[in-house]
Amino acid sequence: MAPDADWSPSVPRSVHVTRDNQEATASGIYGVIVSAAVMSASHAEKAYQVIIAVLVTLTIYWGAERYARIVAERIHEGHHPSWTTVRHQLTHGWEMVTASTLPLVVLAVMSVFGAELVTAVLAALTCSTVLLCVAGWAVGRDGRLSPRERVVSTVVAGMFGVVFILLKTLLH
Repeated sequence: MAPDADWSPSVPRSVHVTRDNQEATASGIYGVIVSAAVMSASHAEKAYQVIIAVLVTLTIYWGAERYARIVAERIHEGHHPSWTTVRHQLTHGWEMVTASTLPLVVLAVMSVFGAELVTAVLAALTCSTVLLCVAGWAVGRDGRLSPRERVVSTVVAGMFGVVFILLKTLLH
């Protein structure tokens, strides 16, 4: 990745939601949104159950997306996908799963330190919201948006997280 003018060296690059290419960035953003949805709707009694639910759901979504891409190639190209295509599909798009690492770590750490599950989930959802805002801000930067458009991009991205926080608060 090329260095960012807006990137603070004190913040590890691994928490950055945007990735090397458009596809990976979209997968990462989608993964954060899906994981936040699972966390907000979960009625699990333990943090590890929420984490497992998130990881299983994201892995299923990843597999479904990869399968759909392989089938779509078959439909549109009119032939069996090559092993190269299948291998490519099975080795890409993992950002959908891995982009949720930080929120899940927040959930796990807060639980280990004795926070109630709802509190730990709300902290993880807050982390997801921050990641979405960072993605919205990066979209504005990389999309050469004006300052006003960049703020709108950040707010729109963050609103996904806010909706899940409200949903979790209303469900419990």
